[in-house]
Amino acid sequence: MSEKKHNGITILGLGPGNPDLITKEAWSIINSAPELYLRTDQHPCIKHIPDGITKHSFDYLYEENENFDLVYKEIVSNVINLGQRPDGVIYAVPGHPFVAESTTPMIIKKAKQLNIPIHIVEGLSFLEPTFSALEIDPFDKIVLLDAFEIAVLHHPNYSPSIPALITQIYSRQIASEVKLTLMAVFPDDHEICLIHCAGTEDQLIERVPLYEMDRSGYISLMTNVYIPSLDKESSFEEFQEIVAHLRAPDGCPWDKEQTHNSLRPNLLEETYETLSALDNEDYEAMEEEFGDLLLQIVLHAQIASEAGEFNMNDVVRGINKKIVHRHPHVFGDLDVENVDGVLLNWEKLKAEERKNSIKKKKDGLLDSVPTILPSLELAQEYQARVARVGFDWKEISGVLQKVKEEFKEVKDANSTEETEKEIGDLLFSVVNLARWLCVNAESALRMANNKFKERFKFIEKNARESDKELSDMTLDEMDTLWDKAKGLER
Repeated sequence: MSEKKHNGITILGLGPGNPDLITKEAWSIINSAPELYLRTDQHPCIKHIPDGITKHSFDYLYEENENFDLVYKEIVSNVINLGQRPDGVIYAVPGHPFVAESTTPMIIKKAKQLNIPIHIVEGLSFLEPTFSALEIDPFDKIVLLDAFEIAVLHHPNYSPSIPALITQIYSRQIASEVKLTLMAVFPDDHEICLIHCAGTEDQLIERVPLYEMDRSGYISLMTNVYIPSLDKESSFEEFQEIVAHLRAPDGCPWDKEQTHNSLRPNLLEETYETLSALDNEDYEAMEEEFGDLLLQIVLHAQIASEAGEFNMNDVVRGINKKIVHRHPHVFGDLDVENVDGVLLNWEKLKAEERKNSIKKKKDGLLDSVPTILPSLELAQEYQARVARVGFDWKEISGVLQKVKEEFKEVKDANSTEETEKEIGDLLFSVVNLARWLCVNAESALRMANNKFKERFKFIEKNARESDKELSDMTLDEMDTLWDKAKGLER
């Protein structure tokens, strides 16, 4: 190795673990070096480095610091200081200097600021022998992920329709945390591949169901996991492509003609069908109706994208930012005691948003509530919003008294117009009572409607079985059947 290459910082890749896979350039530098600084000596190639070379390991920093970020900062600081010596420093890392090696970019950034020369010695990464072991071509499509990133999530942050290689499954604990994240999407028995010591004489592949991922006895610092994809129909991106194709020149004539306005009835209908599935606690129907509702959302986003208004990424980005902003007690450092505290802070944040928005600056507290909502739902939302800023009864007794007053005013009304007005006031006060009792008035009335429908169907069924017309039955007969239907419910 020339004296010039000894100046500054040389970052050298040691390959995946087999000494035969270390590059000729790397071996030349190693054999001519008086000393090497190693990110870790937990690498199979270290024992093949000549004894005459002094080896310094940074492994002690892993024991002294609480997390890897602190370890990496300490390593970078040490390497930068060593690199300013007249003879510089040779810093050796597993694999390739830029593949799953966090310290390299940090060192280069700092070195450039200090005008310290940098020399990169390429090395074969763990990826090539891993792909060989799996017998796959990564250009067929694959996602590369870090176990640390996946472990802290509650849901995988990539499409399950794309296979993934998750690196640095260094312990059974991290394997367990990664497994729990993946199981939010993948079936428990989804077959995965654990690749241990790829590119070494100890290479081993285990094919196990996902739920057994953390039970392997071979997990070590050189373990990665390959997650085969689910079918492409499970991908949100694939769904977007299908909808875009429907709207394309070679797509569906009906879909190509649709506009935001023409789809309004569809959106409303799918919303109510979804609510019906919720009311019936029909999970199979929920799954289907959520899909139908999602179709409407993606269609509207596609139409907007074609017009250059916005696209689905804008929709997702907007709601992501809004949710994070409105939950500082989850994503920030705000402390709230209970749900009431959350709702109060929610209204403060929304008021701040209105203040900072030119479009919404003149809006009041209730202006953002869509008036197209069903009347009971609209009334309850109005009442809930004003209650969050303190405009509410102190006790439920006041609510009950208001219902009684409104009922009396209905009885005392002297005209159809006055009766209509007082009925509205009575309904509004009953909705407020429902809110106080933590009942959704719209859902409660929908349940009452469904119950009425089923009871009356029972009367019709019995009438048919008795060869009677409903119009020929007496009220007492129908009341008897009505009571029987109520008894069957109980």
